[in-house]
Amino acid sequence: MLIKNKTFVITGASAGIGQALAIALAQQGANLVLAARNQANLEETASICTQSGGKAVAAPTDVTEAEACRQLIDVAINNFGAIDGLVNNAGISMFARFEDVKDISLFERIMKVNYLGAVYCTHYALPYLKASQGLLVAISSLSGKTGVPTRSGYVASKHAMQGFFDTLRIELRGTGVDVLVVSPGFVATDIRQRILGADGNPISASLGNEQSMAMPVSKCVNQIVQAITQRRRELVMTPKGRFGLWLKLVVPGLVDMMAARAIHSQEQD
Repeated sequence: MLIKNKTFVITGASAGIGQALAIALAQQGANLVLAARNQANLEETASICTQSGGKAVAAPTDVTEAEACRQLIDVAINNFGAIDGLVNNAGISMFARFEDVKDISLFERIMKVNYLGAVYCTHYALPYLKASQGLLVAISSLSGKTGVPTRSGYVASKHAMQGFFDTLRIELRGTGVDVLVVSPGFVATDIRQRILGADGNPISASLGNEQSMAMPVSKCVNQIVQAITQRRRELVMTPKGRFGLWLKLVVPGLVDMMAARAIHSQEQD
């Protein structure tokens, strides 16, 4: 898939993976429609993308609202006339054992952003993607393939995302639309500075062990861009991540034990 002059809609584009991916695509001459709730950061990202060689439009969007997602797709069509790629990247996380959760509504909030936001955007973008024989991209997580203690709501949302896009890939066979699910592990973004705690409010969680193991955002984005150009169906990052998925098939109890130990180690830091 050529990037130059292709139009991509990216959610969660004001920071982290979404921002870095937008800039990387802009450097290859893409047209970009950038969505996020933080308008100031979004406009800054759009400016950087324009300076980097692409064309960019900032479209402040709350992906938890279906109508806002419809309007986002309208912005893309009104500005560029087509959509060649939709990158569903918007996401929030949590850090609390389920038994300690005090505000159960945080599960609904996470599901709306991480899963339903992707469903809404995909629903409205799909006719245009079929017309362009474009690419659907879901930025999921290794957490979408296995359990992770203290992340139950986040893990559930990523499992939902994985199942949705795996199913959509089958339904779209023969249409020319490809579906890529990206499963990073720990990436050095600021998502952990906005993580939701047991009471449903954001906490600043350093999670030192995760940060020490985190992949640089630039390395993560380079892999995503390559997977986009190759129109791959799946990208599981790092040999350790791929080995862990194989290990889960063979000795799932061992994987559970390893995950529990990793979280216990974090809680002791």
